[in-house]
Amino acid sequence: MNKLVVYLGLTLDGVMQGPARADEDTRGGFKRGGWAVPYVDSVSMAVASEGMSKQGGALLLGRKTYEDFYDVWPKRNDGNPFTDRLNKSKKYVASTTLKEPLVWMNSTLLKGDVPTAVTTLKEELDGDITILGSGILIQSLMKHNLIDEYHVSIHPLVLGSGSRLFPEGSPFAAFKLVDSKITTTGVVMATYCPTSMKK
Repeated sequence: MNKLVVYLGLTLDGVMQGPARADEDTRGGFKRGGWAVPYVDSVSMAVASEGMSKQGGALLLGRKTYEDFYDVWPKRNDGNPFTDRLNKSKKYVASTTLKEPLVWMNSTLLKGDVPTAVTTLKEELDGDITILGSGILIQSLMKHNLIDEYHVSIHPLVLGSGSRLFPEGSPFAAFKLVDSKITTTGVVMATYCPTSMKK
């Protein structure tokens, strides 16, 4: 079975909301968007490029991330190495509000129960499946033990508010650290695999 791999930026207090832009995700009155931008350096970009080059399978996105990405990547023509990869990748979208046909090339709306649909994708697709962002989707899949690998970039700041990856009431989970790198700006880029889970 293929792996389901998550890539996500976090703060020290576990906030995952709005890392890239001030207006990226203002749900709940969140006003600290764009917090990850000052920490980008050559190390983080090299790790991201390496991850993208290894990613040979499909992308799995939640509705908010899908729409946010669609607003940016199809319009870029600046030689960014991620542009071609994101546009050409097969994209599966979990949403209860979007309808097909989806606007971004190579995009398919998941049908029915999301955990069941994702299990089917893991069994049937060629190559691992990558989730970028999509925090709510990640949280829903964690409850069903469907995520095989977490690549988290832990930033050295505390926001004190915002959506967290592991909110109160998250299911028990233990992890093994399988890789780590530290950037010049103090970001810890860690790869974890679940080792045990309880329902």
